[in-house]
Amino acid sequence: MHKTAQQLAEAAAAAMHARDRASLALGIKLLKVGPGSASMRMAIREDMANVHDTCHGGLIFTLADSTFAYACNSHNKNAVAVTCMIEYMRPAYIGDVLTASGREQGLEGRNGVYDIRVENQKGELVALFRGKSMQIKGEVTDLNK
Repeated sequence: MHKTAQQLAEAAAAAMHARDRASLALGIKLLKVGPGSASMRMAIREDMANVHDTCHGGLIFTLADSTFAYACNSHNKNAVAVTCMIEYMRPAYIGDVLTASGREQGLEGRNGVYDIRVENQKGELVALFRGKSMQIKGEVTDLNK
C-alpha cells in the first residue's frame, strides 16, 4: 500500500520518538509533523537554568535541533545535520514554555535546509535556528513491518 507524504512523516516520527532518549529526558514533546516540517514544545525547568537564572542556550539549541531532526527525517530517509546555527533573540526563564516550529526551505538531492523558529508562551521570538542536513544511507523506519 502506498503511503501519503503525511503518513510517511507520521510513521518516521513515531519510529524516531521511540528512540529519541535526549528529547524525552528533557521533556520535549512532539506536537506535529508533516512532510518537511515539525513542531515541538519544552517547558523550562529549574534544572535547565544557567548562572544568569535564564534557560541555558544549549537547551534552547537542543529543542530547535530536535525539531530540525524530525523535519529533515520526515521523508523517511535517514538525514543528519551537517551544520547548524542559532541566533538568540531574548532569554527564556524558568516556567516558560517554548515552542519550536520549523519547515524545509529547500531539498535538493540529498541536501536540505531547514529554518526553526523558537517562541515562548507569549508568542515572543526567543531564537532563530537554521540547520543544513544531508540524507545518508537507509530509512528511518521499515514501512513493510
